[in-house]
Amino acid sequence: MEKITSFTINHLKLLPGIYVSRKDQAGDALITTFDIRMTRPNFEPVMNTAEIHTIEHLGATFLRNHETYNEKVIYFGPMGCRTGFYLLLSGDYKSRDIVPLMTEMYEFIRDFEGEVPGASARDCGNYYDMNLNMAKYLARKFLDTVLYGIEDEHLLYPES
Repeated sequence: MEKITSFTINHLKLLPGIYVSRKDQAGDALITTFDIRMTRPNFEPVMNTAEIHTIEHLGATFLRNHETYNEKVIYFGPMGCRTGFYLLLSGDYKSRDIVPLMTEMYEFIRDFEGEVPGASARDCGNYYDMNLNMAKYLARKFLDTVLYGIEDEHLLYPES
């Protein structure tokens, strides 16, 4: 069997950033899949499930309520390796195109106060597994070290 696209990226050279992972045609629509890499694979500790789960709830809520992108959001969710998230948008995009959107989203997470949306037994299958303080810390770190002043090395996948 052939390796899938995401397994062909050299994870030893991959930095935190925003990358176009792939583009797929789905009927008349083009879907762009983004790799939102928050930690450096195999160099930094991975994120714990509680903060990933919290970022997922807050990020999905933010994106699906965004006045410009709400109808373009197909999916936002965590990677199994716990180093980041996938964002699927309807449309043809480059990594730099969504930097303002990701900056807005991570500022929303960093500044969020109150009950995490969907964090109840009725709305979520594992609502106890949340950590808002750590999610806010990771959002602040991603903003400060990656998103603010982002450069191409954090927008284009590394060469093999």
